[in-house]
Amino acid sequence: MDLSTLVHAAGAVAATSSRLTKIDVLAGLLRSADADEVPALVGLLLAAPRQGRVGVGWRGIASLDVSHAEQSSLTIADVDHALTDLASAAGAGSSGVRAEVLHALAARSTPAEWDFVTRSMLGELRTGALGGVLLDAVARAADRSPDAVRRAAMLSGDLGETARVALTGSPDDLDGVGLQVGRPVLPMLASTASTPTEALGVTGEASVEFKLDGARIQVHRRGDEVGVYTRSLADITHRVPEIVEIVRALPADDLILDGETLALDEDGGPRPFQQTMSRFGADAARELALRPWFFDVLHVDGRDLIDEPLRTRLTELDRVAGEWRMPGVVTADADAAEQLSREALAAGHEGVLVKGIDSPYTAGRRGKSWIKVKPVLTFDLVVLGAEWGSGRRSGMLSNLHLGARDPEGEFGDPGGLVMVGKTFKGLTDQLLRWQTDTFPGAETRRTQSTVFVRPEFVVEIAIDGVQQSPRYPGGVALRFARVKGYRPDKAPAEADTIQTLRGLLRG
Repeated sequence: MDLSTLVHAAGAVAATSSRLTKIDVLAGLLRSADADEVPALVGLLLAAPRQGRVGVGWRGIASLDVSHAEQSSLTIADVDHALTDLASAAGAGSSGVRAEVLHALAARSTPAEWDFVTRSMLGELRTGALGGVLLDAVARAADRSPDAVRRAAMLSGDLGETARVALTGSPDDLDGVGLQVGRPVLPMLASTASTPTEALGVTGEASVEFKLDGARIQVHRRGDEVGVYTRSLADITHRVPEIVEIVRALPADDLILDGETLALDEDGGPRPFQQTMSRFGADAARELALRPWFFDVLHVDGRDLIDEPLRTRLTELDRVAGEWRMPGVVTADADAAEQLSREALAAGHEGVLVKGIDSPYTAGRRGKSWIKVKPVLTFDLVVLGAEWGSGRRSGMLSNLHLGARDPEGEFGDPGGLVMVGKTFKGLTDQLLRWQTDTFPGAETRRTQSTVFVRPEFVVEIAIDGVQQSPRYPGGVALRFARVKGYRPDKAPAEADTIQTLRGLLRG
């Protein structure tokens, strides 16, 4: 398949808000693809190439000096081969090899193709072709049950390969995809509620458990062989030897455990999220030990448990995980749930998870069986600029640059503003049109991607917290920021300060 066909389809998907239209476009694309192209095609559409990280960032892409092709000639296979070459480059001279491969790929791409490929490599495609839409498109293209496709994708952890099986194999082949120790599955996800009482009203009797500000892990054990995987199913086994040793000592031979891991300070409190995540990097500080907490078990000694109720899974988890079990209580009492939430927050954790006690483990799904409850924080920040949108937001000013006041000039000029993050989440079509009409009238300068404005606009931003960040002068960045609305009643001098945000840092 020509890359231009994929780019055209991705543009059509991004241009519509209709889920059914998206599914129709993607199903037609999948039907026209060759079987061996499907995994690569799916990876590009999801902005998650099947090769994983390919060792290329914005800096490498921006530094290219290349003229793009006027006519389309690339195929999906050509792009897939180039990404494989980028991902496999290692050792001395690897930077030069990547630069050469990247230059050749850019030169053969038209401007539209190159824009698509780079945004896919960097995980910033934003076509609206998310996993759920693409799953339904695979089911329609293959004339298979959406539930069968979804389950196979969840248990294999590989939507691209699932699509290939669905499109080329028999129904039995698809149904035959099962849980395997050693092959990570997509994690079960949670929806949200504002209070434990509200969550219990949805789930009924539930396991109410601490929600840590840590990193999700999935651990597989077969005998003495242990594998540890991240939320995105990346293998980090060699970077967390302490977790491997803990799991090897558990009283079972075969296990699949779901949990979180966290670095603790000297007093046993949680360290900042960034310090936990630093252990997953290539230059990890091994002296910073991680502690696991397990909250679910999917398999134990030859017995699959994903279709068993949580009550049954927790009984097995208590038996095999012991002291490594996530703190929690099974209750239908709102007061007990609220009390556990207070205890979690007092210990420095994010909040609680409320899980229906009779729910199965629906891997990869965000339903109402699991509900996370975290306090939502809101701050008034100043708009510093806005980036031009892409896809269905093309031609509109979208992604906001946000700043906090620095009244004492601790991180710059006294009374100035310190950038603390960006967000495009929560912007309605009405706000997008308003920004696009209004911001050019307050423009101070612009680049190809961004219009910078006078510090006149105060916007209320909801966040889950902040994290340490060397990217911004104030040393903090917003976590999960989303727009609640503009505050025309407030002047920039009334916005929140960088010192207030820094006060949220844990540890």
